[in-house]
Amino acid sequence: MTASHHHELPRTDRTRHPVRLFLYSPLRPLARALVRRRFAVRLHGTEHVPAHGPVVFASNHIGVADGPLLGIFAPRPVHALTKSEMFRGPMSGFLRASGQIPLDRFHTDPAAVKSCLRVLRDGRAVGIFPEGTRGAGDLARFHRGAAYVALVSGAPVVPVAMLGTREPGAGTNALPPRGGTVDIVFGAPRSVPAVPWPRTKEQVERVSLLLREHLLVHVDHAVASTGRPLPGPLPPTDVERDPNTGVTEQGAS
Repeated sequence: MTASHHHELPRTDRTRHPVRLFLYSPLRPLARALVRRRFAVRLHGTEHVPAHGPVVFASNHIGVADGPLLGIFAPRPVHALTKSEMFRGPMSGFLRASGQIPLDRFHTDPAAVKSCLRVLRDGRAVGIFPEGTRGAGDLARFHRGAAYVALVSGAPVVPVAMLGTREPGAGTNALPPRGGTVDIVFGAPRSVPAVPWPRTKEQVERVSLLLREHLLVHVDHAVASTGRPLPGPLPPTDVERDPNTGVTEQGAS
């Protein structure tokens, strides 16, 4: 993409690119080595990931390790949307240095959207967990962010299935067991042609439903090909708050 794309609506010419300190450095392969000392990580389908240009990684979300593992092991460095609550403690500096983008899940967040578009218009990769929160990983709810940034940028959407990052019955902050195995499965990208301003709510919802179906099919295929089931729901006393928005099997909500 060219600099002129930053002048398209919504404009991103005055939006700073997120920090890239840890994403493009020897720390990334070092992090891979350290993680693999605790548990095995198997990557599948990396050949599906475009080597150049903008791309949106859209992943299911079952455990606290999903975001870090996507950032560490994806074939390309990823600027992942991360809930803003994570930036209120001692992890804030590390997350920002790792290129992560804070997102307010409960209010419209134009700054987060523009940061994602800045990354994509610069030809780099964004990571989004459309479920919005950790859970069963079955995409019961699919928020609209992935569809919107894909519609604006025209970036292909690569589905990602996370398997093994949370054991059945384990809580929201559980890590993969020591000596266990995590499978990260990348699927064929779904092209989303860019739509010029103004983009309608109906367009975003239609693309959200299409992307949800694409990711559902991919997760089912990943489960079948790896023999790794989804972990099921979180314990009833350990369910994260999440806005009641997005699309479901019944349509928009």
